[in-house]
Amino acid sequence: MTVKKLKMAPERPRLPEWFRTRLPTGEQARKFNQTKATVDENMLNTVCQEARCPNIHECWAAKDATFMVAGQECTRGCRFCAVGTIKTPPPLDAIETMGLKHAVITVVNRDDLDDSGAGHYRRCLEAVRARSPTVTLELLCSDLAGDLDDLAMLLDGLELEVFAHNVECVPRLDSTVRDARASFSQSISILKESKRLRPDILTKSSIMVGLGETDEEVNQALALLKNAGVDLVTIGQYLAPSDRYLAVHRFPEPAQFDAWTIVAEGLGFLGCASGPLVRSSYRAGDLLAKATARLRTQMD
Repeated sequence: MTVKKLKMAPERPRLPEWFRTRLPTGEQARKFNQTKATVDENMLNTVCQEARCPNIHECWAAKDATFMVAGQECTRGCRFCAVGTIKTPPPLDAIETMGLKHAVITVVNRDDLDDSGAGHYRRCLEAVRARSPTVTLELLCSDLAGDLDDLAMLLDGLELEVFAHNVECVPRLDSTVRDARASFSQSISILKESKRLRPDILTKSSIMVGLGETDEEVNQALALLKNAGVDLVTIGQYLAPSDRYLAVHRFPEPAQFDAWTIVAEGLGFLGCASGPLVRSSYRAGDLLAKATARLRTQMD
């Protein structure tokens, strides 16, 4: 009698010792709980929760939050992202706002819509601005299927401090990591055109590492982003949401993230957040404030 061996799922790599976060206490805990209660009571979608961000306590305690509009599911199926995927999403709803210092409005891809959701994103931002005129706003946008006319409609006269779009990974890994409808070159074209259309708005992007890239490829990707006019950049460690997603290829040590910060500063970025636990909207308000202060210094 032949006994069949059961196939075991590949063992997930253990997290290095530097992957530790601290829960807020005292006044910081109060602010976090206040933010969480507002999110829950208003039934808001936040990428902080949907993408299982490890920095949710730190950012919410600092009164930074990242809202997700245009639904909870995305029309794309990138192999790194914990956000759900759906072919035919439900109709769009509206968004209520909160009294924060800095708000990031992020979106799911809506390839099912003629304008890829640009009109809805704009209406959401205008509604937030009307209700909370003192809040600084950041849009973490999709690539709008590469349509530059939709981008122009979105940004025309829009009151916005930061336009962000993530390239996600180094160019060589596009076909492995991202949905087939996305690419580094398409993302770069959106970032470059946004800066041309609105030089008064800061542009921002993000790179994940641990997907199979080399250190030098990250350096090269940073150079490509700077050449496209990107002002702010974040670099963080990819963590697989579950066994159904891409496996982690490596865990660069904190010293390597520090080295990438030095590279970014040498290239002339106005701000860089680089570290194992950094995500694209990590302490976004703080990064904006530092970049704005640096711009003022340069103009003096």
